[in-house]
Order: sequence, then structure tokens, then C-alpha cells
Amino acid sequence: MKKIKVMIVDDERAARSEIRRLLTGYPDFEIISEAANADEAQNLMIARMPDLLFLDIQMPERSGFDLLETMDHVPPVIFTTAYDQYAVKAFDISALDYLVKPIREERFEKAIMQARQKLNNADNAGQIFVKDRQQYHLVQWSSVHLIESMDNYARIFYGDKNVFLKSSLNQLEDKLNAEMFFRINRAQIINRKFVNAVNAPAGNRLTITLSTGNVLEVSERQSVKFKLWVATK
Repeated sequence: MKKIKVMIVDDERAARSEIRRLLTGYPDFEIISEAANADEAQNLMIARMPDLLFLDIQMPERSGFDLLETMDHVPPVIFTTAYDQYAVKAFDISALDYLVKPIREERFEKAIMQARQKLNNADNAGQIFVKDRQQYHLVQWSSVHLIESMDNYARIFYGDKNVFLKSSLNQLEDKLNAEMFFRINRAQIINRKFVNAVNAPAGNRLTITLSTGNVLEVSERQSVKFKLWVATK
């Protein structure tokens, strides 16, 4: 049985202990670490790389949302909160689930079932947490079809939505899965999964049509690299 690595983040020891107690009934979930604040959690997440995060939203100094904003990659999250308004906000950003304290066992079981199903069908591309204006988004990298440079921001297109991430395209390119994403010119990165057609009109530059309908021009230099990239995949 493959173990699902769990990390619990909550500033209250009793709340962490309660989640630990509830998890004893699910032997495929293994608690690998606990943290009492966002700073401690940030270091542990990088070092331990949990598969699943139980995360308290309202914590001193930095909230659970603040923590997720600092991470390049975010595991599936089950938010825990004593405040309904935070639960609603968490649910709106497509969290795996949310649990309102005190946690009822039947509600916990439902969250665990969802987590198990999600992780058994997990996409290795992961996800990122983005705060765009006053909205929060958990974006699956596998759903992103296009990334565009917008000065010091990157504009991420997924589904029928787009959000702004405070990151340059160069910084983001270094962190992306090179098996999935390719930079076609100075201002755009595409997801290979969404490539619908590749055309070579007169000249050395390719034109790529995505399944979303976007028609994009590849620079001359990147056209050569793209042909080699596709040939090796």
C-alpha cells in the first residue's frame, strides 16, 4: 500500500492532535510532519514535500493563504478553520476540501475519501496558489495552456480564466516542468498537451495552433529548438 504523506499546519496543538487522532483510522495516510506557524511550515514543506496538507487558515503573523503564496508548488490542500467566512473563501479557490472546527468524524471521512481519490489520480505537474487582486486561485499546471509575459508579471491562462502571477517569465520558466512546457518566444510559454497543429509557412518560423484556438508564432531560434524538443518526447 502506497503511503500518502501528510503534513498538519495549525497554531493550536489541540487542533493538530485532533487531526492526528482522526487519521489513525486511515493507515494509508502517514503524518510526516507538523508545524505551528507558516514560517515553520514553509521550511518543512520544502524539505519533506508532503502529498497532502491539512492547513489552518487563520494563524498569527502569516495566514495559511500567505503560506501558500510563498510556495512554488502546492500539494492538495484540506483547509481547516473555525470561521465560516474563511471556509467559503477556501472553497471558492478550489481547495480539495475544507473542514470547520470542531471537526465532525463523518465530515472528516468525506474529506479523506476526496483526498484519496484525488491523489490516486494525481497529475505530476502539481499546482500553484495565486492571489490575483482580491481573489485566490489554486491553479493546476496541467490545465494551463498558455503563459504570457506582462512586464514583471506572468499572465497564466487556464480553461476560460486567466490570472496574474508576480513573476517574470524567466523566473517561471526555470521552475516549470520542461517535459510539459516550452518557451516559444520571448513573451510566451505553451503547454505541449494543448498543441493541436504545427505549421511551417514560408520562412523558418513555425506557427502553433492550440486546442483552445490560440494561434501563436514561434521565434526562428525557438522553432529549431521546438522541432528537436518534440522529436525527443
